[in-house]
Amino acid sequence: MGVEAVIWDFGGVFTSSPFEAFNRYEAEKGLPRDLIRTVNATNPDTNAWALFERAEIDAEGFDRRFHEESSALGHPVPGREVLPLLSGHLRPAMVDALLACKAVFKVGCITNNMASSHSPGSESTMVTAMGRVMPHFHAIIESSKAGVRKPDPRIYLMMCEQLEVAPAACIYLDDLGINCKPAAALGMRAIKVVSEAQALADLAEATGLSFGGAA
Repeated sequence: MGVEAVIWDFGGVFTSSPFEAFNRYEAEKGLPRDLIRTVNATNPDTNAWALFERAEIDAEGFDRRFHEESSALGHPVPGREVLPLLSGHLRPAMVDALLACKAVFKVGCITNNMASSHSPGSESTMVTAMGRVMPHFHAIIESSKAGVRKPDPRIYLMMCEQLEVAPAACIYLDDLGINCKPAAALGMRAIKVVSEAQALADLAEATGLSFGGAA
């Protein structure tokens, strides 16, 4: 089946990876490297991160639960200090690639986000990035509004329904392998975004299009 749609994650794809900010914070606080990612990966369907992205707790609840979960790993971290780390810098070449894809294919965005005044959307850099990118999509699914989050397969099928395409006709880009796996299992061509140049090269190969930032 030919390509009919390209579906994108937002943070870590159109913006620089929050993992870089996590590691800077950990270094500044004398914490083990990748502690925050470890907290997020522990009980991934029921932890503070998952509950917040499904809008099942508020920012205060996230702050408290994340502190409890990190404390259980031996290094207390307030959740309120983690949220500002999610804002990244926009990657203009990825935006250009989105526009090039939109000229040929349907385009959608599936993003795990947090409905809160303390969410990454409240940070000025993220507001600017989202304001520049989001209007270009034919369809957007936000976990905090849908009540379901990646990697739940339902959220990918919801996007396919909105775009009126079969999974096998889709390319999916995400910076997390755990989110790429269900997309691939449904039949999508999944591209894990490790770097901007790598992602653009893989997307060019998958679509047959040419992107200026591709290696």
